[in-house]
This record gives sequence, C-alpha cells and structure tokens, in this order.
Amino acid sequence: MSASILMLVGDFVEDYEAMVPYQMLQMVGYEVKTVCPGKKAGDYVSTAIHDFQGHQTYIELPGHRFAINFDFDQVDVADFAALVLPGGRAPEYLRLNARVLEIVQQFHAAAKPIAAICHGPQILAAAGVLTGQACSAYPAVAPEVRLAGGQPIAPNDTYTDAHVTGHLVTAPAWPAHPAWMRRFIELLGGTVHT
Repeated sequence: MSASILMLVGDFVEDYEAMVPYQMLQMVGYEVKTVCPGKKAGDYVSTAIHDFQGHQTYIELPGHRFAINFDFDQVDVADFAALVLPGGRAPEYLRLNARVLEIVQQFHAAAKPIAAICHGPQILAAAGVLTGQACSAYPAVAPEVRLAGGQPIAPNDTYTDAHVTGHLVTAPAWPAHPAWMRRFIELLGGTVHT
C-alpha cells in the first residue's frame, strides 16, 4: 500500500483542519497530496477561520493560502492509502462535484481509511457512504448524516473526541485533532505513543 494520503480541499476550507493534519501526517512520514477541483499543483485555496464571538453561530474570518501540490484531474485512488476531508465551508460546494463523490465512493469501496472532520462529513453524506455508519461531525451536519442513513454521534462538551466505524474516522471540530489523527494513523497501521 502507498504511503501517500490524499487531502481534498477547496476555498474556505477550515484553516486548522487543513494545515494541522497536513503537517501532522507529514511529521510521521506520510506524503500528503492536496487537491481541489479545477486546480493544479502550484495553485492555492483560501482558507477560513471559523470562530464564536458571542453570536448564536460562528463567524468566518480570513485564513491563509493553502497550497495545492497535486493536480485534481490526475487523482487515481489506487495510488493513495487514505483520504482526508477537512471541514469549513468547502465541503458545502465540493459535494456538488461528481468526481469528488466518485473519489470518495472508490475509497469507501476499497475500505481505505477515510478521515473526515467538522463539515467534511457533508461530502460523505452526499457520496452515499454513511448508510448504517456512526459518524461524528459538527452538530449542524447531524441532519445530513441522519438523512444519508448514518447515525450522528454527538460531540463531548469540549469537542475533543473522535469516532471510528470500520475504516471511517470522524470528529466534530479541530479541537479533536489529537484524537482524530491518532485514530486515523492507527487505521493506517501506525502507532502513536501518548
């Protein structure tokens, strides 16, 4: 199996949920290929930072540029060991892309590890891979998980938990990075010492 991991991003992906896993996975020896529909290696996406500032829901602040290092049109699922789906606003429109859904379905059919966080499970729901699966996600995504035949897992009070069902590892938001990435690396056959 390849040591390459595919990360699917788009404009206004959550900054922490793209950059931090990207760096963590590289730190433990994986090559992470970042892709976005309509973009090629050398392009970038703009990220967003979502924050609560006393409102009933989050606001969106400008983040950073996140580099695309592989051509979306060249993705062959056979070349990758696993898939990462960060959250933010990007999944909302990425799930409308037929090739994105096909890629997710191919990873799922091959039972390759898939890590999705926050709004990332919107893509899993649209791809039809949540039937009968328990899935953690940002609470606002729970209706989509349910409508897709999945079982939403409510986050703990600190949003630091991750959930594994088969080859899917899901989490509610970026505070769960340590648990989410630990469980993902374990699915990849690695060991993380705590």
